Amino acid sequence: MNPYHLPVLLHESVAQLIQSPDGTYVDVTFGGGGHSREILAHLSAQGKLYSYDRDNDALQNVPDDARFTLIHHNFSFLKHYQRYYNAIPVQGILADLGISSHQIDEAERGFSHRFDGPLDMRMDRDAAKSADTLINGSSEEELARIFYVYGEIANSRKLASIICTRRAAKAIHTTGELKTAIESCIPKASPSRYLSQVFQALRMEVNGEMKALEKMLIQASEVLDTGAKLVVISYHSLEDRMVKNFFNSGNFTGKKETDLYGNIQRPLKPMGSKPILPTDQEIAQNKRARSAKMRIAIKN
Repeated sequence: MNPYHLPVLLHESVAQLIQSPDGTYVDVTFGGGGHSREILAHLSAQGKLYSYDRDNDALQNVPDDARFTLIHHNFSFLKHYQRYYNAIPVQGILADLGISSHQIDEAERGFSHRFDGPLDMRMDRDAAKSADTLINGSSEEELARIFYVYGEIANSRKLASIICTRRAAKAIHTTGELKTAIESCIPKASPSRYLSQVFQALRMEVNGEMKALEKMLIQASEVLDTGAKLVVISYHSLEDRMVKNFFNSGNFTGKKETDLYGNIQRPLKPMGSKPILPTDQEIAQNKRARSAKMRIAIKN
């Protein structure tokens, strides 16, 4: 049986995160609890950890530890709940973005093109919007935008047009039906990559991932103590670009603004100009690690 999720850059991320074992820390992406357990292992009896996850399946992984609190909500509510628990400021925040191995491997969740299952893709299964509602209810123009922006798919307009033509004849409700519907768009040289881009785009739109990341980054800079670190592990260019721009410039355009003395106006200062990457050994053990990039910033 596969583990719920094999954490990426586990030791490197936690080693960077923990500066005081007595501090209060946040893991905004609990999932299988791998990073959270590693953080707890580095904390003293006085240390505290608050972790976030909106997926009900993650509840089965909660450690029995008095120092630990799971907040069953989207990390876009970071500041609200840290204030609710009277846990501001914090001494470090970790974010391991994207999707867990468990979510990918559960066919009924609809996250993977490798399995036939319902077009769901909701991280929060109580949410109203699913991949099914997107595929069958969005306009052709909106679908093209989703595939182009979030999937970086070159033939996004053709893809959207074919989906709309097919659904007019018969609604598309499963991952298998979607794959069959768009078969003529899939390049023979790299079918798996193309389908991964399609499914990624739908998943990101369904779960509002980029907007949530934007909110979390802004709130993290407000919740962190001076000198505390924000550690972010991302898995594709859109996430990494947003994190990089915010760390470097304090905004999401990447345009640096300075004060009268030439100092860049940003709440966080990046540690290093390049991301930290997994070792070849880790990639060999965990294929998901191959696209990971870790960036670290410190609160000014």
